[in-house]
Amino acid sequence: MTSNAPLTQPLVFQPLFMERIWGGRRLESLYGKRLPQGTPIGESWELVDRPEAQSVVDVGPWRGRTLHDLWVSERQQVFGTIDDASRFPLLIKLLDAQEKLSVQVHPPASAAAEMGGEPKTEFWYIAEAAPAAELYVGLTPESSRAAFEAAIANGDAHEHLHRLQVSAGDAMFLPSGRVHAIGAGNVIVEIQQNSDTTYRVFDWNRTDSSGNSRQLHVEESLRAIDFNDRAPKLVKQKGESMVQDSLFHIEKWGLDLPRKGAERRQFAIICCLAGSLECAGVKLTSGGLFLLPATLTDRTLRPLEPSTQLLRITVPAAA
Repeated sequence: MTSNAPLTQPLVFQPLFMERIWGGRRLESLYGKRLPQGTPIGESWELVDRPEAQSVVDVGPWRGRTLHDLWVSERQQVFGTIDDASRFPLLIKLLDAQEKLSVQVHPPASAAAEMGGEPKTEFWYIAEAAPAAELYVGLTPESSRAAFEAAIANGDAHEHLHRLQVSAGDAMFLPSGRVHAIGAGNVIVEIQQNSDTTYRVFDWNRTDSSGNSRQLHVEESLRAIDFNDRAPKLVKQKGESMVQDSLFHIEKWGLDLPRKGAERRQFAIICCLAGSLECAGVKLTSGGLFLLPATLTDRTLRPLEPSTQLLRITVPAAA
């Protein structure tokens, strides 16, 4: 599908809602998302280009076009100068964790190649957190591979996980190989490498109504976990910069005055955290996201409320 209509506004995409047993309804109460009735929604996929899931433009003259179509057919116009790849390189989600997620790991590139999977590095921004909400990331300083492996068999692997209490505004960077789990009560903006390889190593000894445990991937997890990754710290913001990685750059802006969202010939993804803003006639409210195309003429972000905050996500330009 193609369109000759010029790009005159940011691209807004339809969210894809994913039912999860650990999900809830916070994406509706916090952000006004129109969730399916009667189901716990754990994830809203805001920007995705996967074989099994596609973001679709929701408004404007390019309505109905998929992210993959834009990536293939409109690369320069939408994305500017960027390294070639078969698909758009990022996947962005909102997560509503009303219960603890399983303990899992994404393989680093070397292990992923050996096991036929994909590496995944990701970033979590804590948008909302219940009192005493936690993240489980990396291992405790005293842990080891042998001790962790024995703890899996004994059902107490959680005792080897490094725990961090978090509140809204905190953030965590998770390179491939870092064992992790999201604790109950967190609403998270997740920005990740476009991958869907996850190995589940521990599920808190939970069983379903029939007494069955969830499938685990212990052997794969033990090959993927970085056992030298102990007691990682939360992201320490430097100015506006939160993370500068080869995969993505993430900044947090307080938008008090109009400001250019991206330089000409560069694209940027804007995720509103608080308040509201406008660009080229398109309004963005808390929990919303749009993409500023590389050739968009009006790329000025204008705050509509005091104390508007946003995440600005970019991908390093091709060398």
